[in-house]
Amino acid sequence: MSVFDQFRLDGKRAFVTGGSRGFGRIIALALAEAGADVAVSARGADSLEAVAEEIRERGRKAWTHAADLADTDACTAMCKSVLSEAPIDILVNNVGGRNVNVPIEESDLETWQTGVDYNLTQAFICTKIIGGAMLKRNAGRVVNIASISGMIANRGIGGRHYETTKAALIHFTRAVAADWAPRGVNVNAICPGLFMTEPNRKWAESNPDVISTFVEAVPMGRPGEPEEIGALALYLAAPASSYVTGATFVIDGGYTLW
Repeated sequence: MSVFDQFRLDGKRAFVTGGSRGFGRIIALALAEAGADVAVSARGADSLEAVAEEIRERGRKAWTHAADLADTDACTAMCKSVLSEAPIDILVNNVGGRNVNVPIEESDLETWQTGVDYNLTQAFICTKIIGGAMLKRNAGRVVNIASISGMIANRGIGGRHYETTKAALIHFTRAVAADWAPRGVNVNAICPGLFMTEPNRKWAESNPDVISTFVEAVPMGRPGEPEEIGALALYLAAPASSYVTGATFVIDGGYTLW
């Protein structure tokens, strides 16, 4: 097998949550270009179908599943529906985000719990159901999209459920990797820094000081672009990373060096 062949995913089937935009869309297309058929989920049916069409343009099969993964019942039902179509070889838990900018002392329990379910509980459910099915075949890959916010506290912004859940997702990755390594399933995490995804472009419009302060602290002097994460996700999904599990890959332009 050549080094390039180690990045091929021919005959594999992937499932990417939050696959209609941002990281999820880029990762879904990267996996498709490497040969995988891809199922994607998100809340919006129209945006999902647009990504599915992009996957098909790359010569691969695509399936869509519209669901709000912050709803644990809907998340569970969706996972079962995905598995009813065909086995999944690669799971990318990409859903997540900081949807509120509220200080802890002003936050209510409902907001906190919604944030926890949106950023963490859904990853547990998807890993349990879809990743768990991989164990029966003694093969599979789980890639969790965490954040450097699981390692640091961001300046000038509320919604601390985000830092809390991303830190938990990093250690969830390590714990599950330890459990599943003898059973053929690799589990790893990616921790992006500031990338100019659609939500962050909106943050830049309403909170320009927060974004500019962050960029000033990036040694490379710029935010990342979503396209820059696709190759890393592909590496963790492909045979090239066969001896990697429980790892956390930071991709932040050097922000966490200081």
